[in-house]
Amino acid sequence: MTTRRRLLALSAAVALSGPLPAWAAAAPAPALSADDQALVDKAVAYLQGLNEARGRFTQSDGRGAPTQGELFLKRPGKARFAYDPPSGLLVVSDGGRVIVQDKRLDTFTAYPLAATPLSLFLAKTIRLDKGVQVTRVSRAADGFSVTARDGKKETAGQITLAFSDNPMSLVGWTVTDAQGRATQVRISGLQRAPGLDPALFVLKNPHPTKPDPGRM
Repeated sequence: MTTRRRLLALSAAVALSGPLPAWAAAAPAPALSADDQALVDKAVAYLQGLNEARGRFTQSDGRGAPTQGELFLKRPGKARFAYDPPSGLLVVSDGGRVIVQDKRLDTFTAYPLAATPLSLFLAKTIRLDKGVQVTRVSRAADGFSVTARDGKKETAGQITLAFSDNPMSLVGWTVTDAQGRATQVRISGLQRAPGLDPALFVLKNPHPTKPDPGRM
């Protein structure tokens, strides 16, 4: 059970918060066609207008049963992923850090928001053309996806954002590690939710006498 817990916590860190893993020998990004660029612009416009929202998420990494929970987004910079009981996992972005807390393992780990996948769509100004390379735009019957990586190669990695067309909505993302293993997060019922409680995006270290990893 402990091994399963640690794998789940690691998956949460990768898919929701942890630094994007190294992506070996990344090829130069191809030039986008006019149609592809139009879809990228459509995605950016949608994300830019998504100021406060809530919904459900399902996380799957192929190493165990999918896990579910409730998510809250408040741009810029803030998000909360509360895993359903009996998980005990909680991921919170407070605007500067992303924290993964596992109450059952009694762990509390923080990462800089700027080094995580969440920074792509929690930024004050959404940009997929500066510091980010869009490597692929794919179409599906009910929507499209945009795959991107860090153009500066400082936090090299790959993330694919998926959108539905009708209505336009963010329906999930996939983070892929250096070995090609993917952790997928699917979102359902995402809806705008003005007036979210600011306390949702505050998570304090339960062990204040221990060093806070996010401030070391």
